[in-house]
Amino acid sequence: MKIGYDASQTGFQKTGCGYFAYSLITHLAGIDKKNTYLLYPTFGDSYWDAHDGAHTVKFSQSNVLQGNGHASFLEAKIFWANPPNDYETFLGSPDIVHANNFFCPPNLKQAKIVYTFYDFGYVEHPELTSEENRMVCFDGNFSASLYADCVIAISETSRRQFLKIFPHFRREKTAVVYPASRFEYRTDCPRPRELGYLSPDQFLMNVGTLEIKKNQLGLVNAYARAKRYLNHTLPLVLIGKDGGGLTAIQKAVQELGLSQEVIIMPYASDEALQWLYQNCFAFVFPSFFEGFGMPIMEAMALGAPVVASNSSCIPEITDGAAYLVSPDSQDEITDAIIRLGLGEIKREEFRYKGFERSASFSWKKTAEKVLKCYERVLAGPEKSPQDARYAATTSSQGPSIRTLPASSHTAR
Repeated sequence: MKIGYDASQTGFQKTGCGYFAYSLITHLAGIDKKNTYLLYPTFGDSYWDAHDGAHTVKFSQSNVLQGNGHASFLEAKIFWANPPNDYETFLGSPDIVHANNFFCPPNLKQAKIVYTFYDFGYVEHPELTSEENRMVCFDGNFSASLYADCVIAISETSRRQFLKIFPHFRREKTAVVYPASRFEYRTDCPRPRELGYLSPDQFLMNVGTLEIKKNQLGLVNAYARAKRYLNHTLPLVLIGKDGGGLTAIQKAVQELGLSQEVIIMPYASDEALQWLYQNCFAFVFPSFFEGFGMPIMEAMALGAPVVASNSSCIPEITDGAAYLVSPDSQDEITDAIIRLGLGEIKREEFRYKGFERSASFSWKKTAEKVLKCYERVLAGPEKSPQDARYAATTSSQGPSIRTLPASSHTAR
C-alpha cells in the first residue's frame, strides 16, 4: 500500500493541525515498516507557508519518502484550480491520499481519500474568524463530504458536527481518532536558562495561537479582576504566536496596568514548554471552541491542574479531569482564578485526575487506528466513473467558492 501524506503544516510554524500531522506520521513510521509513505511538503491551494515548505517533516527510513510539491503559492493555485488528467502521477500514484490541512483533492480516479476533520468552529462561531478563512475551510470540508472515502474526526463532538452539517455523508465512512500528548512526564526536568525569572508553582499559563477564538483577551480581563479582588496574584504566561489577537491583548495589558504580571512568549522550545507545563500553578484555557484541545491534553499529561472551557469537545476530552467554566462568562473565569488563589480548587486532585485521563490516550493507539482506516478504505470498492460524476454534479449544486481568493493560511 502506498499512502500519499499531506505534511504541509509540519514545518517550524506548526500549530494544532500541524502537530497532529507531525505526530501521526512519526508514529505511523514507527509501527509500519511494510507500507510506503510519500510526504507532500505542499498540498492543495488553501494553505501555504513560504517559510515551512523546506522544513516539513522528513525521515531517513526507506519506506517514508519525499513526495512532490510546488515551489510557490501561485503555482499550487494554478495546478489545483484545474488539475491535469494525470495528476495522480504527479502525486506518485498513491493508493490512498491522506489530507490534513482542510484541502480535499477533487476527482482522484484511482486513489482513495482519507480526510482529517478538526472542527466547525468557524460555523458555530463565525465572528471568531475572517470571511476568507471561513470560505477556505468550508470549501475543503464540503469537498470532503463529496469525495472522501473516510473522514477521520479528532473527537466524537467533531464527528457529530460533520454528520449534522453534511447528512448525505455516511456515518460508517467516519472514524474518531483521538490525538494525544507529544510530551511525557519527566522527573528530571531542569529549568531552561531563559526561564530563570519564573519559579516553580508560581505562575499561571496558557498555550495557543493568540487569536479571538482562544479567548486570551477574555483571560487577561478576568485575570485583572481577580488581581483586584485578591490584591495580588501570580504572573500569567501566555505562550503562542500572533494569530490576529496580539495587538488587542497588548493594549488590554497596558490599559489594565498588567505589564509586570502578564508575560507574552511568542515561542517556546519543547524543552521550555515541558518545564512550563510541569511547573505551572495551573493551566487556564478558556477557549471558545476546540476540535480536540491539544494543549489541554499536554497540560494534563505533565501534571498541570487544568481550568478549561465547558464548550465544544472539551468536556468530552477532559471527562471530569478539569475544572470547567463558560468561556462567555467573565465572572466564571474570574471566579476560577480567585478560587485557585484561595486554594478552593483542589489542585492535587485535578493533577491526579489529569494524569489518569491523559494516560488513556497515546499516539501509538492513534497510529494503529489510522492504519486500520487505511486498510479498510483500500479494501473497499474501487472508485467508479459514476462516483466522480455524482460528486461533480452535487458539487455544482453546492456553494462553489473555489474561484474565490484562497487565504495563505487557514484559520488554524
